[in-house]
Amino acid sequence: MKRKERVEHLIEEFLRLYPQAHCELNYSNALELLVATILSAQCTDVRVNKVTPALFKRCRNVREYKEIPSLELEKLIYSTGFFRSKAKAIQGSATVLFNNYGGKIPRSLKELSALPGVGRKTANVVLSNAFNIHEGIVVDTHVRRLSKRLGLTKANSPQKIEEALMKLFERQYWGVLSHWFIWHGRRVCRARHPDCESCTLHSFCPSAYQPHRFLRKL
Repeated sequence: MKRKERVEHLIEEFLRLYPQAHCELNYSNALELLVATILSAQCTDVRVNKVTPALFKRCRNVREYKEIPSLELEKLIYSTGFFRSKAKAIQGSATVLFNNYGGKIPRSLKELSALPGVGRKTANVVLSNAFNIHEGIVVDTHVRRLSKRLGLTKANSPQKIEEALMKLFERQYWGVLSHWFIWHGRRVCRARHPDCESCTLHSFCPSAYQPHRFLRKL
């Protein structure tokens, strides 16, 4: 099956399977989403969502993130792991936002990805989910794994995977695509034990029933 044909089948099936697919981080504004996404690095969304209520209550705007004592911030986010580097990234971004953007979140990939500790993936998350702006596609571990298993790309780097997906999928799907992959990756196409038997994508998935091929690679 050609990739374009596979893409058409994937879109049809994902729309049926996950009509309500969305970002599973809890947030009420773009700043909260930015902070939550920074915290989600090498951490589950479930854990982040347990940490952010107290954090968001303590820091309600960029100035408060900028001025909170580092030790206090580290204590609030400790359980997400890598708390020192994440605290540094949050306060570094807050400082730039306060000094250069009047405390507002910029709405361009170039500006967002240049913030300390942010980068392209986090910038895409914020733009897509907070502003409905789609300049690229979020590539996390689930997107990387599924895009390769589904035969959409052989690339390994997030940038190359993103470029390949952007060529295959129309822009209208760029935002929801990562949610589809993440939801399916968490529920069915898991890293070590993909449930090919119950997966409704298996008829057009080149990796169906061959999970052991991927354990050494993914």
